[in-house]
Amino acid sequence: MNFLRSKGAPQSLCICPSKVANLFLVYPRWYAKRFLHPDIVARYDYIFIWDEDLGVEHFNAEAYIKLVRKHGLEISQPGLEPDKGLTWQMTKRRGDQEVHKVTEERPGWCSDPHLPPCAAFVEIMATVFSRDAWRCVWHMIQNDLVHGWGLDFALRKCVEPAHEKIGVVDSQWIVHQVIPSLGNQGKAENGKAPWEGVRARCRKEWGMFQTRLTDAEKAYYLEHGITPPKSTVA
Repeated sequence: MNFLRSKGAPQSLCICPSKVANLFLVYPRWYAKRFLHPDIVARYDYIFIWDEDLGVEHFNAEAYIKLVRKHGLEISQPGLEPDKGLTWQMTKRRGDQEVHKVTEERPGWCSDPHLPPCAAFVEIMATVFSRDAWRCVWHMIQNDLVHGWGLDFALRKCVEPAHEKIGVVDSQWIVHQVIPSLGNQGKAENGKAPWEGVRARCRKEWGMFQTRLTDAEKAYYLEHGITPPKSTVA
């Protein structure tokens, strides 16, 4: 497989082609929203939207795609090395299987075993989308919400059944190197550390994203004369 740097995008990498699929790898997310309209990347079978601080010594893209197809995954990510940069149990690499689609989280974190973060969930860090899934997800990315919090919980709306078509590939795994990023670029205010201001902004953006998603769904149901469920976001 050849990794070719795109001339027009210094932060993107085109993988074209491999033996198993045509792939497109790009970061950051706001570049993907601006330039990777689903029609533009329709020639690609899979779209990789990855952060730049990932160790890939144990990752092979062709083997990964074979497993994605074998297990019917439309949205996926490689398992994360459990000793570094781990936030969710779902993304933790398991050494005894090829793929997992469900996990157990901390008590009270999952209202339903088929809902995030216990299932139908991957993290916005090293996500891989099928062509069809990307056509849906692209519309949910909000460029003014730079941290992207909340998007990973909403990915399930783009595939059905989500708890079967979203999962983590354990046998092809990566390491989150936790290189300082936006989370370290805040300003100290009122005696609070810089990262605390960034974290507060992340939470605010998450709330804004949920509000927008809820409003969009309500408008959709109203337009089509459908009675909405009590909650469409959780």
